[in-house]
Amino acid sequence: MNTKKLLLALSISAISSTSAMASTLGVSMAYFDDNFLTIVRNNMSDEAKKQSTEINFEDAQGDIGRQVSQIQNFIASGVDAIIVNPVDSAATGKMIKLATEAKIPLVFVNRKPDSDKLPEGVAFVGSNELDSGTLEMQELAKLAGEKGNVAIMVGELGTNAAQLRTKDVEDVVAKHPDMKIVEKQVANWSRNEAIDLMTNWLTNGTKIDVIAANNDEMAIGAIMALQQAGVDPKPYFIGGVDATPDALTEIEKGNLDVTVFQDAAGQGAGSVDVALKMAKGENVEQWNWIPFQLVTPENYKQFMKN
Repeated sequence: MNTKKLLLALSISAISSTSAMASTLGVSMAYFDDNFLTIVRNNMSDEAKKQSTEINFEDAQGDIGRQVSQIQNFIASGVDAIIVNPVDSAATGKMIKLATEAKIPLVFVNRKPDSDKLPEGVAFVGSNELDSGTLEMQELAKLAGEKGNVAIMVGELGTNAAQLRTKDVEDVVAKHPDMKIVEKQVANWSRNEAIDLMTNWLTNGTKIDVIAANNDEMAIGAIMALQQAGVDPKPYFIGGVDATPDALTEIEKGNLDVTVFQDAAGQGAGSVDVALKMAKGENVEQWNWIPFQLVTPENYKQFMKN
């Protein structure tokens, strides 16, 4: 083989080798059938394509055991990094142990792990939940004239987001003597469960002025239950978190008074970017915070493109 052919062969071999060495990510999502998490997942996929990265998604279907098994399978298959949207924050310790023992970078996205100190090789991409429920309830209190009965729709109890958003709301209400919490029940982030919950509250005759939901899906469920009962939701002060497209539509209709923009696109793309940098051995921030933003009838249009 002459020199030119040899160089050409080596060049082709190098290209093939580089292609074969492209990073592979394994992603376990708490749920696929969740509007917000679908946006997160879609943006992960888009970012992976931009970075010529193979990405494999698994749906934990709300099952901790299933999610742990998915992580074990990712490790066994030799992925370069793992991204997890945890079913339960309390189970993240076991996930961290599995990944760190296998020396595979682990990135938690959207739902914070149950620890304020992460070991080397583990990172988080998401938003600070100390801001979300606080922004929501402060605006609802202002709209309600700092008085009235408050009902809280709580997400999954095992998640850090549900715990902190609920506490945020409680802390704001506690600052206003003429406001009190009259209902606080779990609806598991679900529109359908929120419909049932709101229907029960109406049936029981509980006087409610303000509905503070931990997310938009539950806020929309409350609105739908009121409408199904022949009750106009507009006199109520209703809030959620996430600023999903459906929530922005409800603001446009005048049914939802406030939501809090959580950047699903930023979290999805950011988690992939951080995971790939970790896989390459680059230094990254362990805590990657993406700010929440208050959304009201005055500014909701600017969030529609997001």
